[in-house]
Amino acid sequence: PQVIQLGDVDLNRPHNCKCHNTHFFGTDRQTVRRGQAFDLYVHFQNREWDDSVDKISFTVETDDPVYMDNQAHREEYVLNEHGMLYEGVHKHVTSRPWHFGQFENGILDICLKVLDIGSNYHQGSERGCRWRNDPVHVSMVVNHMVNNNDYLKGTNPLTWNGSVPILQQWYNGRCRPVRFGDCLTLASVMCTVMRCLGIPSRVITNFCSPHCAENPLAVNELFDSTGKTLCGKDKLWAYHCWNESWMARRDLDLCSSNWQCLDPTPMESGRACCGPTSIRSVKDGELDLDYDGQHIFSRLNASCIGWLSKNSDKKEKLCYDAWLCGQCVSTKSVGNNHHEDITGAYKYELGSLKGKEAFYKAYRRIHSGYCNAPNCHIDRDLAALQSPFLSDAGVSMRFKMVNCPMYGQDVHLHWLLENLRNECKNLNFNLCTQVLTHNGCALDQFWKENINVALGPREAKTIPLHISYNQYGHHLGDHNIMRLVAISDPECGGEVLVVKRDIVINRPTVLLGLPQLNEPCTAEISFCNPLQEDLKNCVLNLEGCGLFKEPMTIE
Repeated sequence: PQVIQLGDVDLNRPHNCKCHNTHFFGTDRQTVRRGQAFDLYVHFQNREWDDSVDKISFTVETDDPVYMDNQAHREEYVLNEHGMLYEGVHKHVTSRPWHFGQFENGILDICLKVLDIGSNYHQGSERGCRWRNDPVHVSMVVNHMVNNNDYLKGTNPLTWNGSVPILQQWYNGRCRPVRFGDCLTLASVMCTVMRCLGIPSRVITNFCSPHCAENPLAVNELFDSTGKTLCGKDKLWAYHCWNESWMARRDLDLCSSNWQCLDPTPMESGRACCGPTSIRSVKDGELDLDYDGQHIFSRLNASCIGWLSKNSDKKEKLCYDAWLCGQCVSTKSVGNNHHEDITGAYKYELGSLKGKEAFYKAYRRIHSGYCNAPNCHIDRDLAALQSPFLSDAGVSMRFKMVNCPMYGQDVHLHWLLENLRNECKNLNFNLCTQVLTHNGCALDQFWKENINVALGPREAKTIPLHISYNQYGHHLGDHNIMRLVAISDPECGGEVLVVKRDIVINRPTVLLGLPQLNEPCTAEISFCNPLQEDLKNCVLNLEGCGLFKEPMTIE
């Protein structure tokens, strides 16, 4: 019989895209997901198919290291276009919504453009397009492309509500950098690109995150005798955000998938970005296996040392906290907008045997001089960093919030003190409050007090503190964070005591009506001015998935 000739191939796009949850991209092209079957129709043009004589063969090739076997997780980390981002401080976590928008019109083409431009990064030019089936390489390219070193000019990051306008501005601006973005913005944009490419991803917030530390495992904070936080070489960020993506690490001979850290925020060491780093290897202190493992480990496990700055560049150790950094590692829960604490995925409990073993491994990797040193030598050096806690000095102190103040409201706290000794104590304290940026920079003092505290034997005392809106309102920065510090007067002799509390002022809420799917609606936006003064020159930024072609600004 006459050789059968191939005529037309119908990829059955509408059906396949619907089954693969890729119809959000449109059905004008075949977009399928790994690990799932798809159908196609083959048409022949010169005669009918004859089962007795005709044979057809075709080859389909794939690599599937990013498959999640949990349907709810796939829906959350690949398909969900809406998320919650977490900021604030570890004792007061705040949230705001974010529109990832990976299925918005044109975003797939933009994400593919990201890969095109980044193709020469990390040996890409030697491999053609074959690297695109390697999620490790893809993640490095995206990480490199999202990174932005310019934090000073352009749009304030807090005005962004989602990734779509950022990616569109980059694409329409001939792929020039979009300025400017903070760590939360960069991590969120990267999450959008990774989800669009079918790699499960989520945004992570780590509270009390050290940066620029001279000693990777010990961050130093400086105070003066008034309680003012001084700007030193080390920085302890209130929070830092990165991205996690789900993939197998076949480059490390690890065939089972796990979450990998990817941080597009520029690193203090001068490198552009960080990762992928297996969170499992970080938890176990196995830092030799991976990219930038010691960098992530330090941000989660560094100790914090407080110092009193004196004249002639001298300083006195005030306090030591082995567990301050890496607090309340947070991400959005699956299927709802609640906050999920995943700190246990990154490190063991303080004092646990496994936690100590992981720390010893990491310490030897970070400090190469201890490569063959016994654990007792590491313990000796760690002990040298320590100083007595407040309880060892005979006085227990802490600040307790009375209210969770909204912007415009006064701040009320209780200062709780307890004498742990059988003798009387008469102490003189300096108190001050400063505004903090989220990346650890302390601004000028705006509130000061001097309080004398007399404590009888074993006496506990509560002192109310009040900071009015009129005192803090005109000083507060974009992230609404301020720090309260009490420090005993060094001139009075004895052990210098210090206690601090970072405070977040809540933003006013904006209330929206509840539209119904496929029904015309009028959006009513309600906002209550919390201040005892007129608000002027206000701007409201609006985004609506599938409602607006571009964000709306109402003045």
